[in-house]
Amino acid sequence: MKKFSIVAAFIFIAASFATTASAQGAATPAGGLKVAVINTAAFDAKDGITRYLSAMNTLDAEFKPLETELQGLATKYQTLGTEIKKLQDQAAAGGPVPIDTKSAQAKVEEYQQLELTIKRKQEDGKVRAERRQQQVLGPLLGEIGKAMQDFGTQKGFDMILDLAKLDQAALILHVNMAKTDVTKDFITFFNARPATAATAAAPR
Repeated sequence: MKKFSIVAAFIFIAASFATTASAQGAATPAGGLKVAVINTAAFDAKDGITRYLSAMNTLDAEFKPLETELQGLATKYQTLGTEIKKLQDQAAAGGPVPIDTKSAQAKVEEYQQLELTIKRKQEDGKVRAERRQQQVLGPLLGEIGKAMQDFGTQKGFDMILDLAKLDQAALILHVNMAKTDVTKDFITFFNARPATAATAAAPR
């Protein structure tokens, strides 16, 4: 779920591995350090990590009813706000038809109550979403982290950097993607691994 990328908080920066094997696809600076980059933002792409994308879709489906409910409440809230504003303008203009103050007050009270309801549902939903995110994605993220280490060791990388996080922090001045980006290789590597006991069961 792209918006759950409340979610996709990976920081696989500076994963050091003790190895002297050569690494195809990784840059080798003058000092001999073999560095690669992996774009974790690509994990939930169509051709990304299969189980990660499936988990995100599971979360999307689970919270879709709440999202739809909040959208409906927000629409009603905006409609009431427009109606109240119209009544206020009519009262200020002092038109020939008097305003039904009882009806207007009822709208204001409904508007205020609706605002409280929306805030409560948003807060409750956020807490529940974060809890479910940890339940659904936590074990998988741990598995991805372990696979990152295995992948780095197997390929002989001394360091793997998260391209997505570096880009967000505006820390990238130059990177030779052809030589350092091993995102597709890692995704293929991970997708070929069997799920562990912690992540094999379907999320509930």
